[in-house]
Amino acid sequence: MKNTIVTFKDAKERCEKLTMLTAYDYSMAKLIDDAGVNGILVGDSVGMVCLGYEDTISVTMEDMIHHTKAVSRGVKNALVVADMPFMSYQTSVYDAVVNAGRLMKEGRAHAVKLEGGISMCDRIEAIVKASIPVMAHIGLTPQSVNAIGGFKVQGKNEEAAKELIEAAKAVEKAGAFAIVLECVPSKLAAIIRKEVSIPTIGIGAGSECDGQILVYQDMLGMFSDFTPKFVKKFANVGEKMTEAFREYIKEVQDGTFPGPEHGFKISEEVITKLY
Repeated sequence: MKNTIVTFKDAKERCEKLTMLTAYDYSMAKLIDDAGVNGILVGDSVGMVCLGYEDTISVTMEDMIHHTKAVSRGVKNALVVADMPFMSYQTSVYDAVVNAGRLMKEGRAHAVKLEGGISMCDRIEAIVKASIPVMAHIGLTPQSVNAIGGFKVQGKNEEAAKELIEAAKAVEKAGAFAIVLECVPSKLAAIIRKEVSIPTIGIGAGSECDGQILVYQDMLGMFSDFTPKFVKKFANVGEKMTEAFREYIKEVQDGTFPGPEHGFKISEEVITKLY
């Protein structure tokens, strides 16, 4: 069944957990979509896990449109959400609407995601008024890593916790259809979930959220630069891939690949005429 923002709303009302994973290309999007997830995020995490950037700040609109196009071609049922990259929406409400529109029109996304709470509500409201669904993102916001002093759990003291609760309420009022909670204490995430009527999607925010999201390279053991505490490796695909690459190298070098079954035949009569 095709997932939409209504699917997300109905899931929360029925207390059914939502599932999301990232994808950045056609073939992986097809595999993830076929598995039955509710949503696929074309995350600006593409910068680190696919493009080799040090952070998400370096990701451009062109990067996001390119990868969103590829993912959207491979998806039949999941809701495709595209991240708005750094400085594509912070500069003005106008820029936010224009760039969100590009991700929808050129990238063929079904919705966009942007980071920030109360300070971003005017952007969320304007984008939603342009008939573009918005997923909000609060807690640890990687695009603001320099401003918040690193990759740290957010909302750990009373003031910060209250700010996150108010931020969640504000983005809901502005029109967001869902909220990503990243690196938020589990008990605080449980409170936020009850304070808003839209789904909360957790990543490092405990099991009380309405749904979960992970970067697929993390959960498959394919990204070894670092592994966040909140990641569970559901398979060590990275190790299997390395083993396969080494076996390929070995068989090519010792002459066992390609074998006769991997080649194509030609009649001996044709070969004879070549001499």
